[in-house]
Amino acid sequence: MAARTYEVRTYGCQMNVHDSERIAGTLEQSGYVRVAGDQAPDLVVFNTCAVRENADNKLYGNLGRLRPDKTAKPGMQIAVGGCLAQKDRSTIVRRAPWVDVVFGTHNLGSLPALLERSRHNDEAQVEIREALETFPSALPARRESAYSAWVSISVGCDNTCTFCIVPSLRGRERDRSPSDVLAEVAALAGEGILEVTLLGQNVNSYGREFGDRAAFGKLLGACGAVDGLERLRFTSPHPRDFTDDVIAAMAQTPVVCPSLHMPLQSGSDDVLRRMRRSYRAERFLGILARVRDALPHAAITTDVIVGFPGETEQDFAGTLDVVREARFASAFTFQYSPRPGTPAAQMAGQVPAEVVAERYARLIALQEEISWDGNKAVVGREVEVLVATGEGRKDAGTGRISGRARDGRLVHLRADARPGDVVTTTVTAASPHHLLADAGDAAVRRTRAGDIGEQRRAPSVGSAPGIAAPVGVGLGMPRLRVQDSPAAATAAATAPA
Repeated sequence: MAARTYEVRTYGCQMNVHDSERIAGTLEQSGYVRVAGDQAPDLVVFNTCAVRENADNKLYGNLGRLRPDKTAKPGMQIAVGGCLAQKDRSTIVRRAPWVDVVFGTHNLGSLPALLERSRHNDEAQVEIREALETFPSALPARRESAYSAWVSISVGCDNTCTFCIVPSLRGRERDRSPSDVLAEVAALAGEGILEVTLLGQNVNSYGREFGDRAAFGKLLGACGAVDGLERLRFTSPHPRDFTDDVIAAMAQTPVVCPSLHMPLQSGSDDVLRRMRRSYRAERFLGILARVRDALPHAAITTDVIVGFPGETEQDFAGTLDVVREARFASAFTFQYSPRPGTPAAQMAGQVPAEVVAERYARLIALQEEISWDGNKAVVGREVEVLVATGEGRKDAGTGRISGRARDGRLVHLRADARPGDVVTTTVTAASPHHLLADAGDAAVRRTRAGDIGEQRRAPSVGSAPGIAAPVGVGLGMPRLRVQDSPAAATAAATAPA
């Protein structure tokens, strides 16, 4: 009997991407194989997000589009997991009765058994656990990248931000032991992985559960001693828990990349209070100043929410002031929209959509100018780029390859290198969102990760035709689509394509 095939569709944050690796590994341990090419799978798993706007509409739309496929393919199954499944539970089966399994964020490892039970009983199985069943990193993983890997150090969150539903869906913070984390990092490095990104909902509160407030800084230093590891990143920290010992560890540990994602959310102290964020603008800027004192060339990115309930024009002006002073390398910006189940959704003073959109456009225009200025300052510098798959949408047409510099900036370059190889080259041009390196001086260091990736992409003897090549996992930097702005338009006209 042929093995059942599967496909996992992932929505949302880096934690979901990593969870999907665990879901795939668990399925393959149970005998499933990833679907080949354009063939219809026997199983489709949706790993969902409840944070993004219209997440439920997107899910039910996709489920509706799959219904004819399931009708035409007897035995096909559909499973829904992730944060939206944790939130909506049996509602999913009521709205889409052709779904076979609904599982939550705390019981990823239960999926194969739930699928088998659904087939045996010929009825949908809904199993949501209220507490973590098995730490996800204890589950097998099917990692898509030969050069970059996620390592979860904690799950859940103890913060109570009024705009965020994650704590109610992921639960309270649970920390892995440092020895478990280091063992996984060492194993990955032993397999040729060059870059590891440490993951947590609030990564720098790591250690709270076992009573060591300095644990995260110690962990960074210990990871730096792992043989073969070349790059270490982490996401996402919280300003409340970002302490000077972590800054010192970043500066003193050569493998820690000179990049930092530090969520601002708002530059208004009044808005931060309503968001229940336990820092103020002055403290936030102080953190950035200390990071830059220790790491002068660090690229700092952020998150900003525009139009939070009660935000006035004066509040928004405060955000623009902080953005000007902070000089972020880039900002992941969001127009506030109510999320059912969050305190902010019930707050008075919901800002009209047209006001939010106008403020958002001003923020984007300002940040694009700042990003472009920051990138232009890198022109002429030498950068080390870890070549990646999936980073350059136009690479095939331009003859370039793409990857990330150590500071996280996206670089498009010309070199004869493979994903996983490391290229040292000189930046020749810049736009708000990327750097170009066309100097022709690229020095390529071929790596074991590049060798492994090349072997994976090569068709093996006797393998089925049409097997999709593994796609690259991102390098710890979220992607963003933004509106065109005068700065972006000017950059497009002045930077080579």
